[in-house]
Amino acid sequence: MLEAKKILIIGKVWPEPKSSAAGKRMMQLITFFKRMKMDVTFVSTANESEFQVDLSEIDVENTQIALNDDSFNDFLHKMKPDIVLFDRFLTEEQFGWRVDEITPTAVKILNTEDLHFLRGAREEAVKRQKELDVSLIRSDLFQREMMSIYRCDLTLLVSEFEQKLLEKDYFISPDLLFYYPVFEKKRDDILSFEERKDCMFIGNFYHAPNWDALKVLKNKIWPLIRKELPKVRLNIYGAYPGQKVLDLHNEKEGFIVHGRVDDAIQATAKSKISLAPLRFGAGIKGKLLEAMSVGTPTVTTSIGAEAMILNNQWCGVIEDDFELFAKAAVELYRNTEKWKLAQYNGFEILEHKFNEKTFEINFKNTLINLSENLKAIRIKNVTGSLLKHHSVQSSKYLSKWIMEKNKI
Repeated sequence: MLEAKKILIIGKVWPEPKSSAAGKRMMQLITFFKRMKMDVTFVSTANESEFQVDLSEIDVENTQIALNDDSFNDFLHKMKPDIVLFDRFLTEEQFGWRVDEITPTAVKILNTEDLHFLRGAREEAVKRQKELDVSLIRSDLFQREMMSIYRCDLTLLVSEFEQKLLEKDYFISPDLLFYYPVFEKKRDDILSFEERKDCMFIGNFYHAPNWDALKVLKNKIWPLIRKELPKVRLNIYGAYPGQKVLDLHNEKEGFIVHGRVDDAIQATAKSKISLAPLRFGAGIKGKLLEAMSVGTPTVTTSIGAEAMILNNQWCGVIEDDFELFAKAAVELYRNTEKWKLAQYNGFEILEHKFNEKTFEINFKNTLINLSENLKAIRIKNVTGSLLKHHSVQSSKYLSKWIMEKNKI
């Protein structure tokens, strides 16, 4: 049983569900654990933000913790968590060894959001203008993230593509992985084709793939669309735009930078189409799920639609060539029948691939199995056991060195 279990979530940042898909994902996990009647505590080394959710309102204990400080050991001694969830591999590197020492029987779960090494390799390929290959993938980031996966008892993935990649290409045991995507469902009061206007792009601009996509829109794609649709505007929404994003605003070109928006769903719902020319990235794209939920068709790339297609159908058009991307956007904007079919496909994708009911029971049973059979499960994970040996615990000894240095 999971009731009365204590779960500690170590967040890379404080959850901002209105700012990013990562924030929404974290709230999805917290909500699940609360539904399972678990006591949830959330901690982070990050500075607090004015946009973070108030966790105390949903009865989640929360506090800021220090990096490279034994006070966290005292915290673990006092709390005695049954489960520890690391938000991305960086927090596992920083605190995983402390969990092993202080609460060795706690189940360790890694929440990836996306595979950082894959996103990093794709970004490097775009910068170098070359095909993605093994030399780019097998980076230091790859080594670190893979070791983190092995040191944990379960790794959560939002992308079926990434699950298959880890299993088939890197021989990670399926027992260590669990596919648990971000969820969305069809919203009420969907606006019709005739009730909508303009195009949109949305994204957290701290996230490099979004800034790159915005530059592609500005310089390559939007001028072609605007030539065919001279009265249509492209509305740009997103958290943390910064001056470089704001400087792209141009009324004459119909390139309108709004920045942060209070209700991203409402902004998406009134747009006729969403544009997402993502050239690199990983995981699944929250902006595209939100577009599906309000019936807004999307033109995106193969990277954007990765792991989100259902039976070769997409909620719009997938195109990597910039000129063809623009042409497809114009056609979708004008063609009522194609637009309605794209909208319908989006609803089908949500229902069959991102329906919470499909995954919740399996996740609950997986957690129960981990809690009840942790010793036997860890015996099978030989590689994980080897990686906990002191000779490869560089993060642990770096942290201890920093602590000693700070005493001087």
